Amino acid sequence: MKEPVSERVAQEAVRWLVELQDGADEQLRHDWQHWREADPEHERAWQRIESVNRRLRGLPPAAARAAVEGAPRHGRRQVLGMLGLAAVAAPAVWLAGRQTPAWLADYRTAVGERRDITLADGSRLSLNTDSAVNLHRDAASRGLELLRGEIQLEVAPGASPFGVTTAQGALLIEQARFNLRQYADHCRLGVLDGTVQVRCAARPDLQTTLAAGQQIRFERLWLGRPQPLDTAISAWRSGMLVAHDMRLADFLDELGRYHSGWLGCDPRVADLRLSGTYPLRDSLAILAMLEIALPIRLSQRTRWWISVQPRHV
Repeated sequence: MKEPVSERVAQEAVRWLVELQDGADEQLRHDWQHWREADPEHERAWQRIESVNRRLRGLPPAAARAAVEGAPRHGRRQVLGMLGLAAVAAPAVWLAGRQTPAWLADYRTAVGERRDITLADGSRLSLNTDSAVNLHRDAASRGLELLRGEIQLEVAPGASPFGVTTAQGALLIEQARFNLRQYADHCRLGVLDGTVQVRCAARPDLQTTLAAGQQIRFERLWLGRPQPLDTAISAWRSGMLVAHDMRLADFLDELGRYHSGWLGCDPRVADLRLSGTYPLRDSLAILAMLEIALPIRLSQRTRWWISVQPRHV
């Protein structure tokens, strides 16, 4: 069960989102980061308001309103509960319909969008859905910062190593191809070719080098053990979502990254299992396939509010 967020802290999170989306200089961004790090409750409030923002980002304001207002009463409470406090959900949903301002990222993708970019040094960068990166501006080095989402990067050989930074740690690459995903509190790195050095942000002494065919999870203060690479880790590059005996609730969380609007799962069907390969070009078509294959039904008041329910109650 999610820990609650007090009304005061939730309102502070909303104010920060308003200020940042109205434009921000380096000092404001520094103050915002300091506020997030000052108290775990601050970070919980920010992650929840960002969760709503990510799910509805890119929708027209009318569609964003419909995602909540078109839901039945119990569904609205579930949407508002994402923030842990109904009192702040209205401004959060209003903000969700606004585009992320340009200062946030040099390159970004909307929900459901994927993008390929060739960088100045010849490295090839791919952004998955709802992702954002900033390029390093130091002329003496090359690199980027992953702000959110997921990337695949093929680093071209160069005079200096390529650096990638995240909130949880940093990578150093000579020449390699890898997949990197930013979660709320950790990152997952999978190396497809070459080698990648990784170290934790708050414990630089915690570091290791991954070879092709390995993956690892890391946090600011913790570094996992290298594991065999999950071959489905980069299926998104081919526009596919792969499930191996996956819980329905977890599958819908993954699918929700590519779906504009709110996608919920009734606890009574959350533990159903499924396997298969699903094309990401149409999330509604995937849901229709699940409705045939599993004992579920879709409760859909609008295109932007869908709840997966038991077929027979």
